[in-house]
Amino acid sequence: MLKNLINLFFPEACYGCKALLSDNEQYICTNCRHDLPLTNFHNDTENAVHKILYGRVKLENATALLHFTKKGIVQQLMHNLKYRGHERIGLFLGEWLGEQLSCLKAYQDIDIVVPVPLHKSKLRKRGYNQVDKFGKAIASALDAAYNTTVLIKTKKTKTQVFKDRLKRSSEIDSKFTVYDAEIINGKHVLLVDDIITTGATVEACSNALNQSAEIKLSLVLISMTD
Repeated sequence: MLKNLINLFFPEACYGCKALLSDNEQYICTNCRHDLPLTNFHNDTENAVHKILYGRVKLENATALLHFTKKGIVQQLMHNLKYRGHERIGLFLGEWLGEQLSCLKAYQDIDIVVPVPLHKSKLRKRGYNQVDKFGKAIASALDAAYNTTVLIKTKKTKTQVFKDRLKRSSEIDSKFTVYDAEIINGKHVLLVDDIITTGATVEACSNALNQSAEIKLSLVLISMTD
């Protein structure tokens, strides 16, 4: 009754299309859920994420939940997640993908989930890391630890979506370092992020992680640009 009363005065809208949600819908409407461009990459060991990073990052496994296209539904979801404070989108998508990964042997030996960090100034400004709830949901589904302190970003980065690899590499101003490497030494680490374009950020994080400890590394993303 309380939920119905709240919805009467403050109806929830779909994060994808802004339509009002019905009583049995949560976060996104049924139409948008059916229209989500799922990749199913976790069922393909030779998927597009692996191909982007081939020869640059050694990965045990890699997947992205959704295809990201400009002006598409996923861009709307990511904008709500990243800039409008709707962290529940990350939770929803993390629970969705986490349930599927938990059934796959390749992901069942994950020890620790580590999010790609924000620079401290950006974290203060935004108030949250947009990938945090997504990563926590994945960690919970895989019965793994979740750690936000082992990988640190020491320099700020400008948004790189839709820039080609050469331009991104020349403009990216980021640096990652590992703090207290013993936490991940000898572990199977799952790195999580919101989106991959050229793979420069993932490559930088992986280099930092691999320099500090003997680990196995896997990657899970919310989305991947087409």
